Amino acid sequence: SKYTSVLLLALFPCDVLAWQHQQRVLLQQSTRTLCSRHAGRQNLHAGGADDTSKVRLKEEESSGGDGAALFSFGVCSDVQYAPIPDGAGFSGRPRYYRNSLAILRRACQDWEARGAHFALHLGDCVDGLCPREHSAASVRLVVDTFRTFSGTTHHMVGNHCLYNMPRAQLNKAFNIHSPEADCSYYSFVHRGFRFIILDGYDISAEGWAAGHPKSAVALTLLATINPNRNQNSPEGLDGLQRRFVRFNGGVGPQQLRWLRQELQEAGRQKQRVVVCSHQPLHPESAAPVCLLWNYASVLSLLWERPRGEVVAVFAGHAHRGGYVRDERGIHHQVVEACLETPPGQDAHALVYAYDDRLVVEGRGAVRSLVMPFETVEGGSANC
Repeated sequence: SKYTSVLLLALFPCDVLAWQHQQRVLLQQSTRTLCSRHAGRQNLHAGGADDTSKVRLKEEESSGGDGAALFSFGVCSDVQYAPIPDGAGFSGRPRYYRNSLAILRRACQDWEARGAHFALHLGDCVDGLCPREHSAASVRLVVDTFRTFSGTTHHMVGNHCLYNMPRAQLNKAFNIHSPEADCSYYSFVHRGFRFIILDGYDISAEGWAAGHPKSAVALTLLATINPNRNQNSPEGLDGLQRRFVRFNGGVGPQQLRWLRQELQEAGRQKQRVVVCSHQPLHPESAAPVCLLWNYASVLSLLWERPRGEVVAVFAGHAHRGGYVRDERGIHHQVVEACLETPPGQDAHALVYAYDDRLVVEGRGAVRSLVMPFETVEGGSANC
């Protein structure tokens, strides 16, 4: 439809135009298409959906510094519980479906014991292989496990969630109230920090009824760029175009407008900003096959803001984790998956927020980091 074509060009101009050029001129050659001048330094990884090479990082020890932390919060990602035997992912890495619940229980106990104020789960509470007759009960079990921690858990909807249940039911289970009907993005403010939770499956082949305009955009985009019968496969796609697989998605135009407004309001209130997304937003933080479809559109909005205002992005989806600090000083941490952590090991973190940094104290598979803030351009944040 005309609506679909216009929206495609608006959200993914570089990718659609590059494909059209390829069809006319370079049918027998592969192309390398960068989504935007804002994509920054590229570090292209090859691999499957969970073949995300860890970015080398010299881990810093927390120096403590002057003063106590303002607050702390827990983080974990990709629990992907299912009442089924252990299996393996696309690359052959083991997946421990039942054990992930034990990892979550220990995370909640640790957050409770150490006085975390709230927690973030970065998406995919249940696995796509969960038998559908057990989907609702499995989601309840995971949510109830999070509730053993007395603070609020802020959830994100991931692709595996959408394989199991309709979006409306997930929003109800996760207590998500979005400004756009049937979507799953929202924000909250805690002690001078604004946390912005993105819905990376706003434009998606999953989670929408057949014929829905957002699903139509996603399916048209996949048909345009991904030549595979199985569109969960990136085979034949080159570089950053490997992200155009069915298990990824994008942020729609209304959500992008909302994001700009949230960032502007954070600036007016002199708040630091932490962005959370199931899919990674920076191509050096994870393999291309795991990136948000229109990550560059989101990054461009973050990079519009004064340096030091947006301080960090936390993401999941890429099970091996990753990290980069981008050219605007924003820290991008991709949190390692509970699902692929062997029995007896942990996969969570407690993050301490200070006036001038975040300190990530990882447990088990999750790396520890110190994330110093840039000085806010034009003034200081009101933390």
